[in-house]
Amino acid sequence: MNRYLESTYRFGLIGGIFCVFAFLLFNWLGYDPTNFSMLFGYILIPIFVFLGIRYFKKEVNYGELSFAHGMTIGFLIYTMIAFISGLGIWIVLLIDSSLFETIKILKLEVLSTNKELIISQLNEESFDITLQKINAMKQRDIALNDFIWKILPGLFFTIIISIILRKTKI
Repeated sequence: MNRYLESTYRFGLIGGIFCVFAFLLFNWLGYDPTNFSMLFGYILIPIFVFLGIRYFKKEVNYGELSFAHGMTIGFLIYTMIAFISGLGIWIVLLIDSSLFETIKILKLEVLSTNKELIISQLNEESFDITLQKINAMKQRDIALNDFIWKILPGLFFTIIISIILRKTKI
């Protein structure tokens, strides 16, 4: 397990730090940092997973890569990216409570803008429950959401990249 961690920690660490910086940058640019940093993660995660699996295959495992190796390396990378990103965003939101309140206001505005659509597709009770949940939202909820939405695509991209890069002895 040690060789897996040694070959993956830098990809996960750098990727996670990039995600936190993206969150801060999108906020600074005036965009909703939660949505745009999530989109940034969808681009960043496959790049870092690919680079990490390729590095393991070429530099650590002498040109061989089984599907299991790829899945293990990818899991470590995308989990580390998600953990660092979620933790970093949580810390930023705890430090800057005005940013958290701004995000909450943005979410409430989106909800009120789409009120008729939500009620017509679901019902008024669903709208009211969603409104209550947003009003009760905490900083950790945003961080947990970021974590989850980096794990799910990470798994998907890891499967595809592990299949593409696998190479075993014949």
